[in-house]
Amino acid sequence: LRTIEEQGKLEALRKTRQLCAQVFDYAIATGRATVNPASTLSGVLLPPEKQQRRTLSEEQMGAFMYQITASGNLMSLATRMLVLTAVRTGELRLATWDEINFTEALWVIPKERMKMRRPHVVPLSRQVLALLEEIKTRTESRNSAFIIPGAFRKDLPRNRKCINEFLEQSGWHALTTAHGFRHTFSTILHDHDFSSAWIELQLAHVDKNVMRGTYNHAQYLEGRREMMQWYADYIDSLMEKNVKTK
Repeated sequence: LRTIEEQGKLEALRKTRQLCAQVFDYAIATGRATVNPASTLSGVLLPPEKQQRRTLSEEQMGAFMYQITASGNLMSLATRMLVLTAVRTGELRLATWDEINFTEALWVIPKERMKMRRPHVVPLSRQVLALLEEIKTRTESRNSAFIIPGAFRKDLPRNRKCINEFLEQSGWHALTTAHGFRHTFSTILHDHDFSSAWIELQLAHVDKNVMRGTYNHAQYLEGRREMMQWYADYIDSLMEKNVKTK
């Protein structure tokens, strides 16, 4: 462990110490050891450095969306959809066409795919519906259940790192991550005085106890529809500023 520490690989050090602690826990449980020396080392080993959260400002978001819209490939469409819906990467990667209700402009993610194990209803802006139509046109020949099918197999979703790989290829990985889009979403909407309850529910952060009584999902839905359309329009306006400066 000290060798790893001296090499400066502090995240690897943390994971290795945790693994050692698990091994000793098992040894104690099976009578092969009486103490766990690894469990007491966390206080004497260097902790991993806290990384500054990578997230885009409003100005950067406008430039980013302007650039990737120009590229126009499938991962560009997927990334724009991620930005405008503020879902988690996995929720988009594993999304299937049967979850989309084009008539009601809703995306219903089943509880099995949600971190909080509750169904998540995502209101879809006009811009997102247009992206979905374009994605469908691009991928319908593959006849895949997945909205963003695998690069080589239609019966599999895209790989876990697909959005972050796209950010790296686009030259934006040093400024943001796929998860960073959610932070930008939250910051912009809070700065423009949208309801915290709407924002947190849209991010699927709200505890189930918050949604009791008269403040139920149905009553929040119309407010979130307005909020998500406003956000998509606002992102468009940020992109327009980049067009005017070119």
